[in-house]
Amino acid sequence: MLRLPAQTVMIMNRNDLRKIDFSLLIVFETLMHERNLTRAGEKLFLGQPSISASLNRLRQYFNDPLFIRMGRTMEPTSRAFEIHQSLTPALDNMVVALSHISEFDPLTSHAVFRIGLSDDVEYSLLPGLLRQLRMEAPKVSFVVRRTDHTMMSDQLSTGEVSLGVCHSRELPANAKRKFLRGIYPTVLSSRSICAPFDLDEYCNRPHVSISLNGELTDCIDRTLNSMGRQRQVVLAVPQYSALKTLLEDTDMIAVVPEYVAAAMTKQGGLRMDPVPMSIPALDLSLAWSGTLDNDPGERWLRSRVCHHLSDRSGSVSKLSLQKAAA
Repeated sequence: MLRLPAQTVMIMNRNDLRKIDFSLLIVFETLMHERNLTRAGEKLFLGQPSISASLNRLRQYFNDPLFIRMGRTMEPTSRAFEIHQSLTPALDNMVVALSHISEFDPLTSHAVFRIGLSDDVEYSLLPGLLRQLRMEAPKVSFVVRRTDHTMMSDQLSTGEVSLGVCHSRELPANAKRKFLRGIYPTVLSSRSICAPFDLDEYCNRPHVSISLNGELTDCIDRTLNSMGRQRQVVLAVPQYSALKTLLEDTDMIAVVPEYVAAAMTKQGGLRMDPVPMSIPALDLSLAWSGTLDNDPGERWLRSRVCHHLSDRSGSVSKLSLQKAAA
């Protein structure tokens, strides 16, 4: 039996690459994550007919069904799992290789960046950051997606966002993270309330909670319970945008990150005070996909995010909060 030299086999395999549209591989990878034609189309900004046509071409190329419909999901075949295991690192390497030969000039680039921001960051820190980005990159577009510690991992894995800023926990294995600043809890209330809060006053006041999932209890309640105390949450809202109007000229209070309180008190009508108990600060971090670590445009964007969102003062003291409230 005639055996071809290994080099010849490799050349034949590479010549086979001419037979496939590489955009189909992105569709395949997205289907592996989403297991649904409609959701895959939404991720890739394609209609379901386009996704279906791409899947048919993939099935012809690999001579395998690849995905079997089971109810509302598309379950991968064993062949699809084999392809995905080899394909993902190959695509990652291609991204890295292509990024090395590209250049990025923020002044002339028309790039589109997709970034994930938690609601507190979008409300209080995005405006200042965007002003700086617009000055440096007037033709660049930014698409902001809502994220939090429960969504960040999937959004980075599927490429829905290339980077995100929030309090993050578990991340994909190839993701990277950089600390930006502490998230220091602060009491926000109407300016008509004159005195700082002691623990009794704090517990007796009606509370507004900011909860994306509509939960009425969080780490504050667990801390109070450990002290034998409790509070009453009378309202839970999913975002910060209406909070200032809700609190003004009322007896309600809310606990928010210091940078949110600072942004709201600058508009007048509200005051900020220290929380009258010990609540550990969380970390606000920048996370990004490791496959884009060396991409020139992504490196530029990460550097600007770090520069403008980092707390260069290092920490926020209770004394500084008291001075701000005075």
